[in-house]
Amino acid sequence: MNSTTKAVAGALMVGMLTGPVMAETLKVTTFLPPVHTFVKAINAWGEELTDKSGGELELEVFPASQLGPAPRQFDIVRSGVADIAIFLHAVTPGRFPMTELAGLPLTHPSEGDASAVSSRRLTELAPEYIAGEHEGTRILWMAVTPPLKINLANTDPSDLGNLNGLRLRYAGSTWQKIVETLGAAPVPVPPAETGEALSKGIVDGATFPFEATMAFDLGPVIKYSLEPGLASATFAVVMSDAAYERLSPEMQKLIDETTGPDRAAWFGSLWDEGEQHGRKYMADAGVNIVTLDDAQLESLHEAFASIVEDGKARAGDKAQGFLEAYTK
Repeated sequence: MNSTTKAVAGALMVGMLTGPVMAETLKVTTFLPPVHTFVKAINAWGEELTDKSGGELELEVFPASQLGPAPRQFDIVRSGVADIAIFLHAVTPGRFPMTELAGLPLTHPSEGDASAVSSRRLTELAPEYIAGEHEGTRILWMAVTPPLKINLANTDPSDLGNLNGLRLRYAGSTWQKIVETLGAAPVPVPPAETGEALSKGIVDGATFPFEATMAFDLGPVIKYSLEPGLASATFAVVMSDAAYERLSPEMQKLIDETTGPDRAAWFGSLWDEGEQHGRKYMADAGVNIVTLDDAQLESLHEAFASIVEDGKARAGDKAQGFLEAYTK
């Protein structure tokens, strides 16, 4: 065998051993169902990563708590079972006290309470204020829901005193305190069971953004909704440090370039669009949407002051600085 033949044979052997470049697949975990706006957005981001990487980077999404229940989503990533998580901070009360300041009642950037605005702002502040609460992971972006509204089966909330004694479905410690401050009784009900709970009189109302009332088809069992929403919930998309570090520099750069504040604003705009569709759904269902006047809002600011102070105390010394930066 001459030298040329040997070289060709050697090249063929190397090609057989190495084969085509295998795609790096990142596992994404979340408790949210496949039809949720967030899961659809993650799938769209995954398609973008695959396209821009020439097929070398892919996402595999495990929705609907396939890898574990909602309270464990963050730890699923930290333990290495998954690489990326979409999770809700409220399901682990007290674990993310600084982050949860963004969900305090009537608290949002001065520009407005749209998800595109608040999600961008929270993502911008993440490195300085909340990265420490997400140790072992990289925050890819933060998401703040459109503010949750109080939706009532039969009670007219034009007079806030009418809420006294009602049983309201809630989620998270902040909303529990809001409901109690309004003189109502907080009742934990799984989202998917809310419609039945309302129709059977187990609860008198439920706290949801309009988008969720549409997703769970609550229009037929709701007569009144109160706006503006009183408080939001915060989500995070995080990637484990270990998963990021195993990527090539080129793939790390791609992750960096497709996440961050711009991605947060993009996703928030999807939520805002869904919220507008949800409001129309409620109006078309015959729901009376009651708007709080300035005097009522001022009275609520005063009533909720102790909730805000409690939140700041739990978050520690940097809480005031965070709130000033978030609401400016």
